[in-house]
Amino acid sequence: MKKTILIIGGTGAQGLPVVKALASDSKYNVRVITRSSSSDEAQELAKIDGVTIHEGNAYDEITLRHALKGANGIFVNTNGLAIGEKAEIYWGIRLYELSREFGLEHFVYAGLEYASKLGNFQPKYRCSFLDAKGKVVDYISAQPTTPMAWSVLTSCPYLDTLSELLRPFPDPSDPATLVFAAPLGEAKCPLIYLEDYGAYARWIFDYPARSNGLDLRVATEDINWNDVAASFTEVTGIKSVYKDFKLDDYFRLGTIPNPDAKMGHSGDLNDSTLLTYRESFTGFWNLWKDGLTTRDYDLLDEILPSRVKSVREWMKKTGYTGKPISVLKDYRDRTIVRKVSNMT
Repeated sequence: MKKTILIIGGTGAQGLPVVKALASDSKYNVRVITRSSSSDEAQELAKIDGVTIHEGNAYDEITLRHALKGANGIFVNTNGLAIGEKAEIYWGIRLYELSREFGLEHFVYAGLEYASKLGNFQPKYRCSFLDAKGKVVDYISAQPTTPMAWSVLTSCPYLDTLSELLRPFPDPSDPATLVFAAPLGEAKCPLIYLEDYGAYARWIFDYPARSNGLDLRVATEDINWNDVAASFTEVTGIKSVYKDFKLDDYFRLGTIPNPDAKMGHSGDLNDSTLLTYRESFTGFWNLWKDGLTTRDYDLLDEILPSRVKSVREWMKKTGYTGKPISVLKDYRDRTIVRKVSNMT
């Protein structure tokens, strides 16, 4: 009999390729919780054979108990940008507990780097959406691998957001040149192609004997932004450069529309524990700039021989042009205005 996998966060940028990978053949039934079954993302998924849409709030226990009935496995990708750090920690742990209660076979958690821990808890690495998932990963990693298997699929910045959050903009001194901007210096940063991320999630469910107890840290490659610009110029013929920015100058670019807004927009914005986007993305960029993370690319090649292995290959495969494309739901329907007058 086909197994049923419940997906938390299935209509987001990271969840969509997971749903599609699991539903790519007849092995799994995929059940996706979403607040609105009429959203574009939900409607897209509902057209796929084997996918059913379960309308409801993924951060509500009554909804979760109903959705968990009959499920064999679960993929959990909570949205800390929406619910905030405290709620993300709570729901990550609670979803594990409920999955054990309902007798699921496999719990798979969409993890991120525990930035503060990797940086010896120095304030420069504090990032609420990374730290929340990292704390949940610590909890899950302390659990037994029987009777319910567990796995973690740790991501990194998305290649796909080179068309949105990380997209290039015209150089004000030479509009024919595009600028890739990041506060990274000469550091290398891991980037992941989201379609491959979905394939890794599928592998985890297909091979529980290997993936049980594994924190699979995925990426396409570690690359510095000079090479991002060089790859873009080579693939498209459009002149581009990388410009390194100090963090304060980077936030003035307008990449994040309101950097001083609280992160956790669906919760109580008066909660004093909520960090701003500026605070969290400072920790985010410092993590990558200081090279605190590693990936085992030999293992990734073994697991997914067909994976995209470089930014250059991804640009060719996807026909990347640098033009803006909506990727992240939290940025959808917003105009990203880049204030290039403050470039240094």
